[in-house]
Amino acid sequence: MTKKNKIKAIRGMKDVLPQDSSLWLSVEAICAEILSDYNYQQIKTPILENTQLFARSIGADTDIVSKEMYTFEDRNGDSVTMRPEGTASCVRAGIEHGLFYNQQQRLWYAGPMFRHERPQKGRFREFFQIGAECFGWPGADIEAELLSLTAQIFSRLGLKNTRLELNTLGDTACRADFRSALIEYLHDYKQDLDQDSLRRLDSNPLRILDSKNSEVQQVLMGAPDIHEFLSAESNEHFLRLKSYLQQLDITFSVNPRLVRGLDYYNDTVFEWVNEDYGAQSAVCAGGRYDSMVEQLGGPPTPCFGFAMGLERLIQMLQEQGAEIVQRSEPVQVFIVSIGEQARGQALRLQQLCCAEGIRVQLYCGSGSMKNQFKRADSSGAQFVLVIGEQEAATETVGIRSLQVREEQQIIAQNDVVNAVTNRLESL
Repeated sequence: MTKKNKIKAIRGMKDVLPQDSSLWLSVEAICAEILSDYNYQQIKTPILENTQLFARSIGADTDIVSKEMYTFEDRNGDSVTMRPEGTASCVRAGIEHGLFYNQQQRLWYAGPMFRHERPQKGRFREFFQIGAECFGWPGADIEAELLSLTAQIFSRLGLKNTRLELNTLGDTACRADFRSALIEYLHDYKQDLDQDSLRRLDSNPLRILDSKNSEVQQVLMGAPDIHEFLSAESNEHFLRLKSYLQQLDITFSVNPRLVRGLDYYNDTVFEWVNEDYGAQSAVCAGGRYDSMVEQLGGPPTPCFGFAMGLERLIQMLQEQGAEIVQRSEPVQVFIVSIGEQARGQALRLQQLCCAEGIRVQLYCGSGSMKNQFKRADSSGAQFVLVIGEQEAATETVGIRSLQVREEQQIIAQNDVVNAVTNRLESL
């Protein structure tokens, strides 16, 4: 075959060559291990889905659906799409297989996604994501758990200079009121908006807040602040999440311009960003999307999740010269807690144990001590850690075996890692 006739990879599609594949395998393995440590279960969904799945979930007016999807008719004349993201597929699978009826699910996935975007550094038309989705928990504790989990991944990988940005979009009513106010404000400055912003003005105005155009950002200096439209419930939710993150020693900043590019988000949204990488600085992002399951035909289900781009993550690790070591540990500890103060302390203990390679499951959401112990007994964990109101007040914790009958021992919370480690070593 002549040089002229050589077939090359399609623009925006990239080969992973042998010299790089071992790093990919290591990164994927570490992510999978930490997700397993937090007791997330893997789900695999098809690359091809019905086009309506994404039009209904992501939003017909988003750039992804209107401009970027790989969509075609199959031989039966059905419109199918190569998945542009993983959340909608997880929701579709959960509804189809009855995973959301009187159940809570911690799920994760990994695989290729496809968007016909302009290729650039860290962005390709075929790209690989690892994502996690939590179904059935309305509170801020599950959000703190998932953000703690991502922080653990970055720590284990040795990723440097990455920080967390947070925002809240409020509930559906809050977001609708803010959207109307933003449109009204921006209509007075139409002459100062670029073509992308004008196109989005009436269909997807929140995306204008994320514009990289300096002139548009200048216009936005006087725009309404979404936080002024929050309900008391949404504000309290956001305050609770920030409190949990402070207890977890996870540094964050609130960015009121952070809205994410998908229509389905409500309340908490976030991005982990690295400023060394300019416009393509986001390495992991996500948020809460409580309406999607019901919108696609399932039962009302609160949801929270993230997606992490592997190409961009691996590129950052390579440029930073990170040294990656693999490890794997089985499930070992279950934590039960009662009360807000106890829940914050439980999140902190989970973080400390997982950082030392101890696999921990934390009971998230409301539930009596009896129900939490039922979950602990069925988890297969070796030990249970118990924080009630008295333990929370004295910063202690109860510990006992779930495998043999024994009296519960009360220890200081700052001795938990050593106590658990010593018990596990004695098995």
